[in-house]
Amino acid sequence: MLPTHRLLVIPLLVIILVYAGTSVSLAEYPWSSPSNEKFPWLDYLASLTTVRNVRLVVLTRHEQSIQSLARAMFLQSDVAKKLGIVEIQYLYVPAEQWPSYIDRASKLGTSIDVAWGGGPTLFNNLDEKGYLMPINPNKNPEHYAIKYELDKIPKSIAGAPTYKEDSEGNIRWIGASISSFGFTVNKDVLNKYKVPMPKSWSDLGRPEYANYLPATPLIGIADPTLSTSNTRIFEIILQAKGWSEGWRILTLMAANARIYPGSGDARDAVIRGDVAVATTIDFYGYMAMNVNPDCEYIAPEGETIINADPIAIVNITKYPVHAAAFIAWALSEFGGQVVWLDKDINRIPVNPNTFNTTEGQSRPDLKQAFNTLLNLRGIEFNETLSSNWVYSIMYYFKATLVNAHDDLQAVWARVAGAYLDGRISRDWFDYLTLELSKPLRFKDPVTGSNVEFTQEYAVYINKKLAEEASTYQALMTTWENAARERYQNVLNLLSRAISGEPVPTTVTKTTPTTTVVSTTITSTPTTQVTSTPTTTTSLTTSTTSPTSTPVSTLTSPTEGISSTIIALVAVLVLVVAAMLYFIRRK
Repeated sequence: MLPTHRLLVIPLLVIILVYAGTSVSLAEYPWSSPSNEKFPWLDYLASLTTVRNVRLVVLTRHEQSIQSLARAMFLQSDVAKKLGIVEIQYLYVPAEQWPSYIDRASKLGTSIDVAWGGGPTLFNNLDEKGYLMPINPNKNPEHYAIKYELDKIPKSIAGAPTYKEDSEGNIRWIGASISSFGFTVNKDVLNKYKVPMPKSWSDLGRPEYANYLPATPLIGIADPTLSTSNTRIFEIILQAKGWSEGWRILTLMAANARIYPGSGDARDAVIRGDVAVATTIDFYGYMAMNVNPDCEYIAPEGETIINADPIAIVNITKYPVHAAAFIAWALSEFGGQVVWLDKDINRIPVNPNTFNTTEGQSRPDLKQAFNTLLNLRGIEFNETLSSNWVYSIMYYFKATLVNAHDDLQAVWARVAGAYLDGRISRDWFDYLTLELSKPLRFKDPVTGSNVEFTQEYAVYINKKLAEEASTYQALMTTWENAARERYQNVLNLLSRAISGEPVPTTVTKTTPTTTVVSTTITSTPTTQVTSTPTTTTSLTTSTTSPTSTPVSTLTSPTEGISSTIIALVAVLVLVVAAMLYFIRRK
């Protein structure tokens, strides 16, 4: 029989043996004693490939200032030098052409390595079509570098996920920066034309902004087919306000506006004072404020969202280790996160450690903006719904509000003027704006049936618009012609209103403003859709809810209870039980 004091040594020995046997599994990453403190994964990645003299090809929606600075900083970094990356080639093409560029490169046997910038909807569509490589360190060890940087990033900010995770725990894309959406005002121009300071999206459709039409539009927006950020703004309005009210706001906002080819053009217009207000992503607003002190960025309270702007590996990359290194660098506070701090860029880093660096401490304004976003009250944006309707929204807007803009603006100027001059009543004004903006009825080129542009129809026709050229062409022509006919009809109604006729009592029934939350979509637009009103927006057809905070299998060392600790506790219990047994026998 062992003495009691010797029995007490047994648990300690067992703990030491178990710990020694599991020290490798306790290691979070497969490297030790790195030579580069800022990028501790760099030596490990260099050991995974002998390929050097690499040119990485990056699909991007980022503008030239971001491209140039990121290329210069990266090529001068230890990462590029160690791995032999000698050039970054950007492909700056419209979002809808990304799949065709990837397909063409695949057929030619050339490489496209990274996709960077353009918003979650674009990346979700790429992912659904199989163009993105899953980030999984267990299958691709170079992804440990990405995981290391990802562990520094909050899982969500103000309720918005900072990355997309699939049902198997693979990461599909990661936000490299965060943004809100709103509008930038030029206070000097507002005062000059004596128009009110806008506070909400609906304010941009006020008749006061039409006082100087068509000669001087006071609002600036971008063509959604050329601006992913303005497309997102228009979707936010529809999800925040509901279908019918959303299209009313969008129609009147477009009627008040000069439509620019890109969001950067709208931003420049408000900086110069060409317009009083421009719809912008937040960093364009911050940029405007730096250039012109008369400018101010406004995120409408309760009517905006936080957006993580993604970066991902393209699945046809021929340089997976180098692509992973670029993404890890882009997420690091010692690498690409510093790009956002440049005064000509003014974006908000997704990695909060960036504000602890020397560069980050020089931008207390962006740190304050980051902290503001943490507490921003916005809407619960449904990314699944966005993916299911985005092409329909974009092209319907293009056909009815951009292509037919001359007719729209001319009619709206006369309606608004008649109301402001007291020539028509408020009841007539409300009736005319409803007639001007309610979703169109038209003949569906696919089924031949007369249909209304409802939310359900938008979801139904979305994929066909994106993939079938004949459907796209037919609908664009049909929508534009129907819109022009609608605007002419409103002009005729205005004449009746001015002549003193009563407001018509029969109003065409339109889609309720309640947002659809439970949707069953079939092959024809005439099939009934079951919907249940609620305060949130989520499709039950989705297998993963994008509006909920993702639960990652790549947890940081401080999250949860380690399986090794559980094993140690179990061993301790067994050892103590054995001790008590022997003591009792003695």
